[in-house]
Amino acid sequence: MAFRKRNVGIGRQPASPASLTVADAPTKIEQLPGVRPSPLTSHPVTSTGAPSIDGLLGGHSGLALGSSLLIGEHETTDFAGALLRYYAAEGILQGHVVHVVGVGEGWVRELPGLADSKYQQKPDQEKSADGVTTDKMKIAWRYERLGQAGERALPDRSISSNPQDPMKQELPFYHTFDLTKRLTLPSDAKINHIPLPRSGPPLQPILASLSNALSQSPPSAVHRLVIPTILSPALYPPQSAKPENFIRFIHGLRTLLRQYPSQLTVMATLPLTLYPRGSAVTRWAETLSDGVLELTPFPHLMDATHPSHYATTTSAKEEQPQGMVKVHKLPLVTERGEGGAGAGNSIGEDLAFTLSRRKFLVAPFSLPPMEGDQDAQAEAGKVTAKDVEF
Repeated sequence: MAFRKRNVGIGRQPASPASLTVADAPTKIEQLPGVRPSPLTSHPVTSTGAPSIDGLLGGHSGLALGSSLLIGEHETTDFAGALLRYYAAEGILQGHVVHVVGVGEGWVRELPGLADSKYQQKPDQEKSADGVTTDKMKIAWRYERLGQAGERALPDRSISSNPQDPMKQELPFYHTFDLTKRLTLPSDAKINHIPLPRSGPPLQPILASLSNALSQSPPSAVHRLVIPTILSPALYPPQSAKPENFIRFIHGLRTLLRQYPSQLTVMATLPLTLYPRGSAVTRWAETLSDGVLELTPFPHLMDATHPSHYATTTSAKEEQPQGMVKVHKLPLVTERGEGGAGAGNSIGEDLAFTLSRRKFLVAPFSLPPMEGDQDAQAEAGKVTAKDVEF
């Protein structure tokens, strides 16, 4: 009686090492600039330029390569545009190839510059609520900052000198930017401006330009695609919003992400005031995106006569929340079936964002006690176990 191994397929021969091509050989994550493995699944991730946003992405402490992030924003504010500038500036400093769609070279000249060295947070230090920098206990790096929203981003442990070359220092995983400064573009910056066509297919030339750049770049090159205010009538022709054109573009973009899973990431913003979440265009965009965030500014920011309209102009008020953040979808959770620590918490809890000069902060949101409620105010002033440090 003949027997055969059950774990070997019939008619299939194992591939010999000689038959593997160079393209099949995986590139080490350590060799890619600005990329490190996820602490949860070891997928390669890169920073969005905003550590607070990195901490929202399912506990992976960054945006996974081969995935896209769609940020929808209400009203006429530009908080999502600030996140795009962080994303592009971080890519330039890391040596990534940055593709910018439809906004021209003037948009790149407005990218935020690096903050002063005294504002660069050290790996083993963190700031308390009163702004005092304190040393924290060193624990296992895989579990650091996996607790609360806005504090899940792992500390930067890549700032260490090479023992073989003391003069060489690796780049940090993320940088701290100052919105009041302008980024000095390096001489070797790789920036590809993709203009929008005035005739013919409105969105297909974007895919053609991106596909051509990816096919000609080495496997060690990381690409970032930046799409500000997609489908905005101020930039895009009217036929771009037609479902047959837009859905074909999103499908093509998703195909490139799956074709180059270790080289490409995408971040785009969508004006929800023009395209509400109930519309077919937005529903398709969210379905075909790997991660979806929604920014809802507070109504008083829209009123120039409101006393809190200029809250960000003074240092005393710049830490006040400016809107709400909703996490509708997370990368590496949609189709690969991999959850992350804090993924369910970030979707279920109320989060607020604050944009100041040097950071975009996302933190849990709760209303203060009402005036006249002395019991609630006294309860809010009590010291709890979370305030006690050992």
